Amino acid sequence: MAQITYIDETNISNKHVLVRADFDVSLNPNYTIADDVRIKQNIPTLRYLLQNGNKLICVAKLGRPKMKEPALSLRVVVEKLKEYLPEYTITLIDDFLTADKHIFENQKNNEILVLENIRFYPEEKKNDPEFAKKLAALADVYVNDAFAMSHRVEASIVGITSLLPSYGGLLLKKEVSTIMKAVREPQKPFVAIIGGSKIDTKISIIGKLMEIADYVLIGGGLANTFLCAEGIDIGKSYCEHEKVAKARQLLFSATQKKTEVILPTDAVIGDKENSKEGGEVVLISKIPPGAAMLDIGPDTQATFGSIIATAKTIVWNGPVGCFENPEFRRGTDFIYYAIAHNQNAVSIVGGGDTLSAISKKEYLDQITHISTGGGAMLELIEKGTLPGLTALEK
Repeated sequence: MAQITYIDETNISNKHVLVRADFDVSLNPNYTIADDVRIKQNIPTLRYLLQNGNKLICVAKLGRPKMKEPALSLRVVVEKLKEYLPEYTITLIDDFLTADKHIFENQKNNEILVLENIRFYPEEKKNDPEFAKKLAALADVYVNDAFAMSHRVEASIVGITSLLPSYGGLLLKKEVSTIMKAVREPQKPFVAIIGGSKIDTKISIIGKLMEIADYVLIGGGLANTFLCAEGIDIGKSYCEHEKVAKARQLLFSATQKKTEVILPTDAVIGDKENSKEGGEVVLISKIPPGAAMLDIGPDTQATFGSIIATAKTIVWNGPVGCFENPEFRRGTDFIYYAIAHNQNAVSIVGGGDTLSAISKKEYLDQITHISTGGGAMLELIEKGTLPGLTALEK
């Protein structure tokens, strides 16, 4: 049976190694790094390969540039990498297609090359085979350590694997083994908490979780669409009205599968731009016509908290309120602390916004696994594999 070989299961030494890393960090409005957890998570793979005399060429994206956007240069990432790997010279290659080939040929053992934002090249997203060949020409071996990108069919994730001996990195191995074990052999009760705003990207996973979880707790803008499906007037709250019928179908499906879907019973309403005045707590059944729900209320917190406290397996993806505003992050903070304080559960937390919401928190070491992937984590739970994983199987 085809399977992935990870770098600690083989011998890769004295090679030019192209590492697909995940440096897609969250940025502050002034384009400085807000949270470097993704860079940090790739360091063990980079160190492991460097200790075996390999010369590394890192490939990564930052943000979602439509073209070459100087503000989304990997320059800030290179500066941060220098802090984690101070004994190495780390050089940003502005354009690997036009760069002097001697830079790669004469790369020194203590030098790491980082290619500029791979999404500056439109061929990357198109998984262009000629572009993949140009990437492959830089190295002898390919390593994928970008779990959060492995649900994408792109040249540096999928296209390159047929052109070079290809392996999984240490982060990829940890992510895949931890997540798959938790959902294939979950300790019961299994509680899933799904937040965020868009239902569109999460419909399939909610359907899958209803098959395997005992409780699915839904918060954030996502919950609003389900509340609409139950006929509740949610005022001016965010709602994907075209998805209401699908939400109604999922709620019916849950009753067939004996999974309890728990929706908010109260909410904090207010103005999300106003961080001076707190919002007002109202029952879901009494939302004023012009009001918008911006966080779960205390009753909902209590309900969610009591269910989380009984869990033996917990999966959480997506904040349950507008956490960027301190006035509307209490619900998300509460979920985090409830999970962190359940020491009897295997807990998996993931998603870009979720990581941003918890990045500066205490008790992070009490979460079993903080996944760097949001979409990738959900797709792996739903489908059992990802395009980037299938591409590595030999």
